[in-house]
Amino acid sequence: MIILDMYLTMLSVILGGILNMLFVKTNFYKKYKYPIDCNRKFRDGKRIFGDNKTWIGIVSMIVCCILSQVFIGFICNAFNINNHNQIYRFYENKVGVNVLTGFLFGFMYMLFELPNSFIKRRLDIECGKTNTNIIGKLFFVIDQIDSLIGVMLILVIFAKISWKQYFAYIFIGGFTHIMVNLFLYKIKVRRNV
Repeated sequence: MIILDMYLTMLSVILGGILNMLFVKTNFYKKYKYPIDCNRKFRDGKRIFGDNKTWIGIVSMIVCCILSQVFIGFICNAFNINNHNQIYRFYENKVGVNVLTGFLFGFMYMLFELPNSFIKRRLDIECGKTNTNIIGKLFFVIDQIDSLIGVMLILVIFAKISWKQYFAYIFIGGFTHIMVNLFLYKIKVRRNV
């Protein structure tokens, strides 16, 4: 039951990520995507974050997480399962709480992807690509958990989860991220895993 509670708590981030992945395939996204580094280069002559980190991508992830969290809140109320969501153990399941939670999840998700992108640009790893060498395999793992590190800090602060739970969330979330990416790759929403 603990793992199901963890999934119910993380579900808005999972759904938000899937919705965001679908959104970035739209013509609207492609028309308005503008990199947050404004195409600027770092002192080493390489892009700061690259083309895949965009302003509209940040906003869309936040909006997708807000919508997903509000939806999850509705489901939890409808099926009387609020006690199985870590957030609702400390805060009443209301729209305002869900909007704030969704905002924080989406914002932290995107914020904690930036250091990884910055380092990958320094190592000449192409945006959205995975190398097959040892460095590439290391970054494959980091790609699955970088955003979770930030998202789960929200649970540490607001849902008072323990550090043991924090790392369990990251492990389970990383595994889930890989499975979702494989599914999205199979249905041709993603170009790579």
